[in-house]
Amino acid sequence: MIVPSIDLQNGHAVQLVGGKEKKLDAGDPAPLARRFGAVGEIAVIDLDAAMGKGSNAATIEPLLRTTRCRVGGGIRDVDTALHWLDRGARQVILGTAARPEILRELPRERTCAALDAVHGDVVVEGWTKSTGTGVVERMEELRDHVGHFLVTFVEREGRMEGLDLDFARRLRDAAGDCHLTVAGGVARLDEIAELDALGIDVQIGMALYTGAIPLADGFLAPLLAKDPEGPWPTVVCDEDGVALGLVHSDLESVRHALDTLTGTYHSRRRGLWEKGKTSGNVQELLRIDLDCDRDALRFTVRQSGVGFCHRETRTCWGEDHGVPRLGRRLRARLENAPTGSYTRRLFDDPDLLAAKLEEEARELAEARDRDHVIAEAADLTYFTHVALARAGADHADVGRALDRREWAVKRRKGDAKPGAMDALRERRESDSTGE
Repeated sequence: MIVPSIDLQNGHAVQLVGGKEKKLDAGDPAPLARRFGAVGEIAVIDLDAAMGKGSNAATIEPLLRTTRCRVGGGIRDVDTALHWLDRGARQVILGTAARPEILRELPRERTCAALDAVHGDVVVEGWTKSTGTGVVERMEELRDHVGHFLVTFVEREGRMEGLDLDFARRLRDAAGDCHLTVAGGVARLDEIAELDALGIDVQIGMALYTGAIPLADGFLAPLLAKDPEGPWPTVVCDEDGVALGLVHSDLESVRHALDTLTGTYHSRRRGLWEKGKTSGNVQELLRIDLDCDRDALRFTVRQSGVGFCHRETRTCWGEDHGVPRLGRRLRARLENAPTGSYTRRLFDDPDLLAAKLEEEARELAEARDRDHVIAEAADLTYFTHVALARAGADHADVGRALDRREWAVKRRKGDAKPGAMDALRERRESDSTGE
């Protein structure tokens, strides 16, 4: 797979040749991150921090809230690495700081050792000084301490002259059970496909920015190698992973989908088909995934309107159910709940809603048997979703917040607020005595 790269200088996305000459300035990285992030993780590299000339932290942090990012550049100690992990970075990329005494303080699966190599030898200090150590040897030394390697072929970086596939195979063997990403010089789709078959990802910058490799083509390279014509079966899912329908895609439709970030597919009858263009039931594209065999696609979308199906149901198998459906019903009622209805009262009276939230949370805390816990949890879920609807949010927003917290390394103790435990005991004693 490809890993699109965003290198940052002075808050701008740039591309350098040979690590020195600025070849391209793409401006604000946020739109790039949104588009690149639709095909997987992206690499965000703070060149200023790496060179000791400043920091792009204020630019990177908002990207972590919306995009799956690997963060590198200027990470030289444990505290800096933990800072980025706690803010949602999927990995931290360490260069010369990838040493056992630092790595042992970090979760192995979240660390990536970046090794810059010139003709097979590791170089440091801005690619100017050879260490005299071969990159294969260095990987063998570090592979028990990290979960990932990023090897950059410096002599090919930014030049799009192609990769040394034989050397990449040696690196794959040296990586052991670690994931491996290579960068520098990728120029052809067949290289991406061949590396993917070896279990190697390819980090791409210049080829994407210049259009030498369009984003869709690079992403689809492993699939195109097997079936260059298509169309390919495509499962369309919502943010909860619920399948909305089965459609087909081809290269033209995936290109359009990534260019416009819409749910766009291939129809045998209509050709290029942008969902909702006539019905209004549009889809915002969130991400595309290849399946494990590289012969089918999954589109994850944010579906608007009545749903995906032409029969005006949420899915092509009928309506969905459960918590997601509750949230949508409440958001719809926010606009048209009749005066006097309970839902309208809750929307219009924040004090009533607050009282019910406190009441239901307390009843859930006090429930003991399974059926009682389920019933009280259902009550609290209803009132929670009313509060979300009033705030213009939904359960998917909550899910994303929980996902971000999962990636944090440092954990809060989770103690109750001062006095809360005493108040709970007093209330239980009062209930037991009937006072």
